[in-house]
Amino acid sequence: MLSKTIQQELNDQISREFKASNDYLALASWCESEGYEGTASFFYSQSNEERDHGMRIFHFINGLGGHAIAPQIDQPDVQFKSYKGLFEQALEYERDTTAKIHELVELCLQEKDYSTYNFLHWYLDEQVEEENTFRSILDKLKIIGDDRSGIYLLDKDLGERGDTATDIQ
Repeated sequence: MLSKTIQQELNDQISREFKASNDYLALASWCESEGYEGTASFFYSQSNEERDHGMRIFHFINGLGGHAIAPQIDQPDVQFKSYKGLFEQALEYERDTTAKIHELVELCLQEKDYSTYNFLHWYLDEQVEEENTFRSILDKLKIIGDDRSGIYLLDKDLGERGDTATDIQ
């Protein structure tokens, strides 16, 4: 059984995951409208992944007899200044998420909720992967600089990592 405090914090994390999904959706839309189809596909995939993360918590809460709450999501920013800025913003999203997951893990230890603590380990691993992905992309962008052909190739590479969401019309 979840404590009310942990249930509330998990519901707050669902909201953050769905917000992240919306944020990535906005990044994808910007990319698609600017001609970066590969990067759009990558961000659409990120959006789906964040939604899946939220749903995983949603089912966890309900599975333990709690009550998961469907979150209200504010509209994300839709204007972005630069291609590189997208990835800087995404890394910041992920760092914020990592910090919140760490707070949740600490709360679980304080309340001796070892089931939730164990459940959150998957998220800890996922956050390491997410932050590394965006740091790696930013490292590549540092190497590329203003080289348009390098950005073109990175966009193509990111499209191979993404999904087929851009093919659905």
